[in-house]
Amino acid sequence: MRLLRSHNTSLRSGTWFCAAAVLFIVVPLVQAQDLDQLLSRTSQQVSSFVEQFSEVKCTEHVVQEKFAESNKVERRSESTYDYLVILTNSGGELSLDESRLAVAAAVGNHKKENEPLLISNGFATLFLIFHPYYAGSFQFKDLGQEALDGKQLAKVHFDHIPNTKSVAALAVRGREYPLELSGTAWIDPQSGAIAKIDAGVDRAIEDIGLKSLRSEVEFTPVRFGPQLSAAWFPEQATVEVETPRQHWRNTHKFSDYKKFSVSTEEQVASK
Repeated sequence: MRLLRSHNTSLRSGTWFCAAAVLFIVVPLVQAQDLDQLLSRTSQQVSSFVEQFSEVKCTEHVVQEKFAESNKVERRSESTYDYLVILTNSGGELSLDESRLAVAAAVGNHKKENEPLLISNGFATLFLIFHPYYAGSFQFKDLGQEALDGKQLAKVHFDHIPNTKSVAALAVRGREYPLELSGTAWIDPQSGAIAKIDAGVDRAIEDIGLKSLRSEVEFTPVRFGPQLSAAWFPEQATVEVETPRQHWRNTHKFSDYKKFSVSTEEQVASK
């Protein structure tokens, strides 16, 4: 079983509003306007960040785990890679492709070496849910605010709209199945920067034996020079998948971000 991200463009979103009576119109409209403004800031932030993300590389440490029925780890493997994202924009269609170069041999429990582990790609780029290319495939709802690591953040729920383009897909036996993701994002209300995304599939997909899928991506501020403002880059992405008989969890940790060009690299400054 392989998880990956799709690169198709999405349809533009429309605005839908319903009120039970004239008396209650004012409050929903204010909330809708606030949400629209936040989504606009987030969309701009993500559009700008996509360019930055394709100009850096980092170290990715991946832990793959498979659990036994007792919920104890049955098999575990660790790998380290040089990681970068390659951006292409051809004919107005955005494509982000991950590149991994192994820098350390995989280590772990090899008692069941022939039994495959879960391969999860692309979950560090779940922020594309808010990109103009994909946002039209989701409905968004304001969930108020919540403190996260001492900072007050806006909570936004998202639901994939059926029969529209998806940012993620499940690959099984050479075939891709688009995933209808839903979840919550924690967003800085002033800048629109995304601090955390929790996403998953709410319903089982019986045709391919998927019982549940959950993913969580945490972002951290990174600076590439003392005079530059911080950008929020993926720090950790966790993906957990269950079928009726199997349970996997992959943890991707990203560190040591470096800005690069053809001939130079710039070390990350301290936060």
